Formats: sequence, structure tokens, C-alpha cells
Amino acid sequence: MYYVYLLRSETHPDQTYIGSTHDFRSRLRSTTQANPFTTKKFKPWNLMTYVALQDKLVAETFERYLKTGSGRAFAKAPSK
Repeated sequence: MYYVYLLRSETHPDQTYIGSTHDFRSRLRSTTQANPFTTKKFKPWNLMTYVALQDKLVAETFERYLKTGSGRAFAKAPSK
């Protein structure tokens, strides 16, 4: 399985982090607890959502979409 996930900064709510991985637990732990250069400035992070997909290409494509303007709007839309 491949995972696409969305994190939101607890201290800077306008900051989000979108990523994809095949090892979700390990990546989430390293992103939220360790000190990666790209995420440490906005710690702590909260997991907003994640999607499990069987195909790596589909996961990477969905991640790229979420990083576009329309993808960010999709991610911010309230759930019904």
C-alpha cells in the first residue's frame, strides 16, 4: 500500500504538509517527532487525513494534485 497524507501545523494553522510514502507509520513519526528541515519550523503537526492506495503511481499523482491550487481547495473543503 501507498499512503498520501495531509498534516496541519498546530501553531501555524495555515501551514500544511502533504506527502506520500509506502511506510506510513515511520514517515509520520519522522515528520512529526524528528527534526526534518522542511517541517521543524511549524511543529507540532496534526494528522488531518490520509488515503491508502494500492498503486504507487496513483498515490504520487494524487499527492501532486493536492499540491496544486485546486487540490488545496479540495483539501480545505468541509466534509459533509
